[in-house]
Amino acid sequence: MEDWRDKLGAAFGAELEQLEAEKAAEEPVAEQPASVAEQQGKDWVNIVLDKHCRKGKVVTLVTDLLCDDDTLQQLARELKAHCGVGGSARCGEVLLQGDKRDKVLAFLKAKGLKARII
Repeated sequence: MEDWRDKLGAAFGAELEQLEAEKAAEEPVAEQPASVAEQQGKDWVNIVLDKHCRKGKVVTLVTDLLCDDDTLQQLARELKAHCGVGGSARCGEVLLQGDKRDKVLAFLKAKGLKARII
């Protein structure tokens, strides 16, 4: 009994392994997210004060961070310890409780990132 791959190769006059190798060569390699140190000089990191949908409580959002999840978690841990507040990190953003924009700006600039308060 013949395999369907053999029939396909015979019907189109091509070997399946050759087709798979060509397809793998054509696929672009996905870019790896940059670490926080590698982000220097690329884009601005925005620091935003937000209270929308938070029952009137203010939070500081650090947005536009181009790094992987592990690096983001580490940066959030350092920011929370530096500011002495709670918070979280997800989807490329760090959320800190309260208005800590000035402390966050100083911390990120000390790390060598281009940061601005919006």
